[in-house]
Amino acid sequence: MPPAPRSRGALDRARDTVRAYLGLTKTRIIEQLLVVTVPAIFLAERGVPSVWLIIATLLGGAMAAASAHALNCVVDADIDAVMKRTARRPLAKGQVPTRHALVFGLVLGAVSSVWLGLTTNWLAAGLAVAAIAFYVLVYTLLLKRRTSQNIVWGGAAGCMPVVIGWAAVTGTVEWPALVMFGVIFFWTPPHFWALAMRYRDDYAAAGVPMLPVVATPVQVSRRIVAYSWVMAAWTLLLAPATSWIYASVAVLGGAWFVFQAHRLHRGVVAGREARPMRLFHLSNMYLCVLFAAIAVDAAIGLPVLLP
Repeated sequence: MPPAPRSRGALDRARDTVRAYLGLTKTRIIEQLLVVTVPAIFLAERGVPSVWLIIATLLGGAMAAASAHALNCVVDADIDAVMKRTARRPLAKGQVPTRHALVFGLVLGAVSSVWLGLTTNWLAAGLAVAAIAFYVLVYTLLLKRRTSQNIVWGGAAGCMPVVIGWAAVTGTVEWPALVMFGVIFFWTPPHFWALAMRYRDDYAAAGVPMLPVVATPVQVSRRIVAYSWVMAAWTLLLAPATSWIYASVAVLGGAWFVFQAHRLHRGVVAGREARPMRLFHLSNMYLCVLFAAIAVDAAIGLPVLLP
């Protein structure tokens, strides 16, 4: 009789290998990056872009993000093994050889840049390479283990998808792309510091000086409030390139986000049990709704507030 059990075992191993390499790419984060890319494409097009352009840009952007994340896993394998939140990542569990992960990340980066260059334009490709380099070299290698401001400046890499999406359509980088970049830039600290508050002990054990490790909870929540106000105000800068649809969502959504940030701060000051993960999850929803408003606004094609 055929060795059926060994066949099933080989199939299981193949599936485990695929899952491990997918785990290196941090697919959940990629999903969020793609969510903000599509609205940037719509706004740059001032309407509904071609399906092929969307697919080409998203595929190239996904490979670029996967490359950055895989290389990040290579550098941070020692940290990931210590932290409970990341202990199940492939390199931390020894599921993928470090050398293979490194090659995997580099190949993904090369393929993403060539793909974007051939299917969109070389400016978008160059921006993708710059985002990978910044995330790995500046954030992961230079900032993450040295300063509590790591996520502030390192988070700039996560802002690049909107600029890449804009460049893929227009071949340029114009002011609305920079405003969208700024929205994500100022959104990142409240979003990530809320997560870091929850996993403070993890970061402390790994020796990573995230702000909640080196500052008091009150100081952290105060900065979350400050960045939330700046972010909410910054979103209004995009109003001249949109209509009342986006402007309404920006005003109401920004007020709601600031309220949630103050709510967290009041709880911390009062000594109540902080629930930072509430703000973390709500911040994801806020960003999705805000950028969905950008896409809807551009797709409907209403007159802009300041033509």
